[in-house]
Amino acid sequence: MNLLKNYDIDISKLNLGQHEFRFQIEDQFFELFDYSLIDRGSLSASIVLDKKTTFISMTFQIYGTIELVCDRSLEHFDYDLSIENEMVFKYGDEAKVVSDEIEIITSNTQRINVANYLYEFISVSIPMKKLHPRFADESEENQIIFSSDCDEEEKTDIDPRWNELKKLKNKK
Repeated sequence: MNLLKNYDIDISKLNLGQHEFRFQIEDQFFELFDYSLIDRGSLSASIVLDKKTTFISMTFQIYGTIELVCDRSLEHFDYDLSIENEMVFKYGDEAKVVSDEIEIITSNTQRINVANYLYEFISVSIPMKKLHPRFADESEENQIIFSSDCDEEEKTDIDPRWNELKKLKNKK
């Protein structure tokens, strides 16, 4: 059984107006994608589809947790996600991707599979530096220390030797 079909939205049978769809995203979902960045997760996705005569707008809301591996300690931890994104599908002569938020679909498109969009929105929300929550306070302290060091450097007077060199430079 093709599990990707569970994420199909049959747009041909929908009337104009708003429609809501809900999807559960569990571990099996992430197994559908080769080289997935995520192995485990438990999320709920709500999609509000607004069908118009010339385009379809979809608003994605995804809530839940995914399991990440800490870059520092290599411990597994749950990372909370709250995502909201929008996609617009315009009708055109040939199907193509215009931008990250806009795609062109043909007028005879029967269904849209939202699995790739869900996976992409979740993957993009993973932080570059994955730190276990117990290191969060430590990380914030480091950022404060680094930023205060920079401020102090800007406030200190310039080394007098540089002033002498500037005088030489200005004479030329």
